[in-house]
Amino acid sequence: MQLVLKIKDVMNGETKKFLWLVLAFLAFYFMPVQSDVVIESLSAGLALLHEYAREHVLTCLVPAFFIAGAIAVFVKKDSILQLLGPTAKKYIAYPIASISGGILAVCSCTILPLFAGIYKRGAGIGPAAAFLFTGPAINVTAIFLTGGAIGWDFAFGRLIASVIIAITVGVLLGFIFYEHDDRNAKDFVMGMEEEKPYSNWTIAAFLLLQLGILVVLGLQISAAIKWGIAGVFLLVLLYLVFFKYQKEDNYEWVAETWDLTKKILPYLFVGIFAAGIIDVVVPDAWIKAAVGSNNILGNAVASVSGALMYFATLTEVPIIQTLMNMGMDRGPAMTLFLTGNSLSVPSMIVIFSLMGRKQALSYIGLICVFSVLAGLVFGSL
Repeated sequence: MQLVLKIKDVMNGETKKFLWLVLAFLAFYFMPVQSDVVIESLSAGLALLHEYAREHVLTCLVPAFFIAGAIAVFVKKDSILQLLGPTAKKYIAYPIASISGGILAVCSCTILPLFAGIYKRGAGIGPAAAFLFTGPAINVTAIFLTGGAIGWDFAFGRLIASVIIAITVGVLLGFIFYEHDDRNAKDFVMGMEEEKPYSNWTIAAFLLLQLGILVVLGLQISAAIKWGIAGVFLLVLLYLVFFKYQKEDNYEWVAETWDLTKKILPYLFVGIFAAGIIDVVVPDAWIKAAVGSNNILGNAVASVSGALMYFATLTEVPIIQTLMNMGMDRGPAMTLFLTGNSLSVPSMIVIFSLMGRKQALSYIGLICVFSVLAGLVFGSL
């Protein structure tokens, strides 16, 4: 009987692979490769990949992956449990998660390796989700640009709504998937004995230097000043690596960084390419026509559109400003701010691979719903 069940499991897995292979074959076989839409779509997908590779991989993703690897290896488990763990006090975990996510000038894709680091390390699903949302939604640079370009009512509205949504969604996810946190808490209690032999200050400096490099490289300042400051941080970081940390731990850090990279980056590139295609296939006129009023439909369209789009850090501000000048209402504009930064096709693909189907669907659905509610409230003020 067990043999029959194993055969069925194997067949089910192989059947899925076969069906995907057939679908891919049929898509390529019947694809009208000479049509203008296909050529433009493929070109847009490649162009977005080209832009991302040139402007985001080295200055954003690479530092973020190393930070995630460092979190997974060097951050003490009891610190994670105390601040973001499944047994932590909610009034401590959620503010810490929101603040930690908000200080980074990162987009919905760059936050993923950082989220993977704390999630893999055992952070509660609620605080981890709050961190995942607030990172791209309320970074300091974007808030200041929003206030200067569109208005400080939008900037503060975006900030307040993001924190409220992050905490609310986190609390709901923690309640729905309480078994996840219970399991993590038990696992951590069993593994509490193996801590790295470094002081909290040494580990904090190690992480802050990497965060400093990530933040500085994302600033819109002179290239000489930017790379000069980042270079100083890097030199101090290398001093810690070679003179303060054990060689075995450094190897583990690099190995963990590579493990996260190979798990996330392929999905990310596929998602970015798909996002470029969506920008061509979905006409802008449809979106503009649907978001001219502050009603449930208009905010729902803005929410779904924002979830499907890819906004690199800060690019959402001029895009939404242009859409508002063309007739987009304040409510849908706020909704697009909230979902456009926190969600995207690339990020959702990776979120599914990291969290699993049920958790990912719940997270994405709750973000969209509460973003719509926030847009309706803001648009009516």
